Amino acid sequence: MGVGEALVSSKAISFLGGVDPKTGTVVDETLDINGANVKGKVLVFPNSKGSTVGSYVIYALKRFGNHPVGFVNREADPVTVVGCAMAKIPLVDRLNQDPISNVKTGAKILVDGFQGILKVLD
Repeated sequence: MGVGEALVSSKAISFLGGVDPKTGTVVDETLDINGANVKGKVLVFPNSKGSTVGSYVIYALKRFGNHPVGFVNREADPVTVVGCAMAKIPLVDRLNQDPISNVKTGAKILVDGFQGILKVLD
């Protein structure tokens, strides 16, 4: 389970080259969250894209202590699923409502990966 402030991107994220695991900063200029930091946030985005090495970037974010406390996807892909499993970060997807449209950046949310639950706390 993870609780944190939401960081919402409307675009797919490539973790390899798109997020710096040593700082947690989003470094992809094509993203609407470029320059934001994922540390301690619940990262909400449609899905990941790009290399399967992205799973290891998610793991490296955890190793360096710069990881999100949860992931929310419209539909998770193998890169995100494997990365979250390796890093033991909760992930939910395929929710009844579109998280990209219904969760705003800055909202405090709870992610329960075991129950498949997303709750907006404020």
